[in-house]
Amino acid sequence: MTMIKNEELLDQIRSLLHTQNCGVLATHGSEYPYATLVGFATTEDCRELIFATIRDTRKYANIKKTPNVSLLIDSRVNQVHDFQDAKALTVLGSAEELDSTLKNNYLALYLSKHPYLKEFVTAPNCSLIKVSVAKYILVDHFQNVMEYTPQ
Repeated sequence: MTMIKNEELLDQIRSLLHTQNCGVLATHGSEYPYATLVGFATTEDCRELIFATIRDTRKYANIKKTPNVSLLIDSRVNQVHDFQDAKALTVLGSAEELDSTLKNNYLALYLSKHPYLKEFVTAPNCSLIKVSVAKYILVDHFQNVMEYTPQ
């Protein structure tokens, strides 16, 4: 595991979070882990990630049952050089549905990154989910692993 200064690592994490629009969300399914693609946004301090989902989905039911989740966000472009150049960020945290008061506070943040999802995210059956980040694990150059815990 490579050791670099926390601020430098946080800058790398923040850059990846701001340049990527989608990530793979892993939840605890009844029999197996369940992975799905989600569009996300993050708070400026990188302590929280937000994504939207319809309430009548497997991921929503899984989160309600077991809130611990993982997201994988990466910079790959599906080319051979990804093995050396791509960065992969694992986000570990706890997910919760935002109530109507908090949803309004985070809605602008989400829509600033995904304005084309306004109709989807404001639908009555759509929920905004907040992930409180416990830890980030950043991998670059295929095997260089760095960890960051938000303070």
